[in-house]
Amino acid sequence: MSSNPVAETVASLMPRAKEELAALVAFKSVADFDQFPRSESVGAANWIAAALRAEGFQDVDLLDTPDGTQSVYGYLPGPEGAKTVLLYAHYDVQPPLDEAGWATPPFELTERDGRWYGRGAADCKGGVLMHLLALRALKANGGVPVHVKVIAEGSEEQGTGGLERYAEAHPELLAADTIVIGDAGNFRVGLPTVTSTLRGMTLLRVKVDTLEGNLHSGQFGGAAPDALAALIRVLDSLRAEDGSTTVDGLAADSTWEGLAYDEEQFRRDARVLDGVELIGSGSVADRIWARPAVTVLGIDCPPVVGATPSVQAGARALVSLRVPPGVDAAEATKLLRAHLETRTPWGARVAVEQIGQGQAFRADTTSPAYQAMADAMAVAYPGEEMQYAGQGGSIPLCNTLASLYPEAEILLIGLSEPEAQIHAVNESVSPEELERLSVAEAHFLRNYAAS
Repeated sequence: MSSNPVAETVASLMPRAKEELAALVAFKSVADFDQFPRSESVGAANWIAAALRAEGFQDVDLLDTPDGTQSVYGYLPGPEGAKTVLLYAHYDVQPPLDEAGWATPPFELTERDGRWYGRGAADCKGGVLMHLLALRALKANGGVPVHVKVIAEGSEEQGTGGLERYAEAHPELLAADTIVIGDAGNFRVGLPTVTSTLRGMTLLRVKVDTLEGNLHSGQFGGAAPDALAALIRVLDSLRAEDGSTTVDGLAADSTWEGLAYDEEQFRRDARVLDGVELIGSGSVADRIWARPAVTVLGIDCPPVVGATPSVQAGARALVSLRVPPGVDAAEATKLLRAHLETRTPWGARVAVEQIGQGQAFRADTTSPAYQAMADAMAVAYPGEEMQYAGQGGSIPLCNTLASLYPEAEILLIGLSEPEAQIHAVNESVSPEELERLSVAEAHFLRNYAAS
């Protein structure tokens, strides 16, 4: 870290940041209240609200969003006539999955091998701390030169759209000149990266029925149409021989022009087993950032343990399709629905139900905010040049904000680099990344105010 007052202040604040992140990680703020008590999410929201008030934020409020969760809002006025910057993070987290698979308790921030482990440490409670550290460093070194709005979402991981709908109903609330989404990550530790594209997504539930009830597989098997076999066949039709996604009518040949993703590095990041091939064609970056990707998220059929020798009368699956930038998610949904309906064999009855949808996102990287961020990243990461990467995942709020505030510039940064293992067991954050990105964000706010 090059010596400068902002960087020195952030470095001095890191022990406090660790204590605060530990307090925030301790809340089991999974926004599925069938799994975890609502009080855990409420506790996390109140913690963030108190932290904002302590930093001098005004109008701090817990917004009751239409999906039954709360987002935390606060406003910190800057100098008269200054620009307004919205800083986003989310405090809800993924479920811990198999708690026995964690080396240390998921809701207890634990330092190990130079990283801090805990659910939400990187995604995205660490993002809340990143914003706080940047603002504290500026306050200690001449003041915050812009008006700042902070929004901490309470249901991003559930994809239930509460904040999107709230923002649409209250468009003035989050209006800003530029928006920093703290929910992405560097391409790898130490390589400063902004995420310039996000894939959109659509989620469909498909049900196949062939019989009035299950049948004895010895008595009827071979002529009676098996619903599970029909479902397997239609799901298999969504992939070419090499594993590429093939939805009838959906283009799948776009290419990625930015940062290259080395195939061996990807194998390590994805923890692909030795001897197992990657799927698809084109470069790795083409496949994960520029092209559609179908995933079967789950299948309802009899489990192996306790299964009986039966021809199945019905089966269903949950199918996700990641939609590349430049493709309308609603159009992709129509094509996927038509594919599932027309490719189901043997005249089986098929019903397709849409569960969720979000549009892809592409930033304007020529805007002044991107130059301001590139200069800030160069200070925080001496000797490194800011890279542009895509992200295969979806943040539907980005498109809501882009459509509500078409003049606003949107930048995506964050702590979710590959080693963080977000959404998996043993999620962790690099404290060095937290420190450097907080320095970068502070310098970005200064640079942007002056631009």
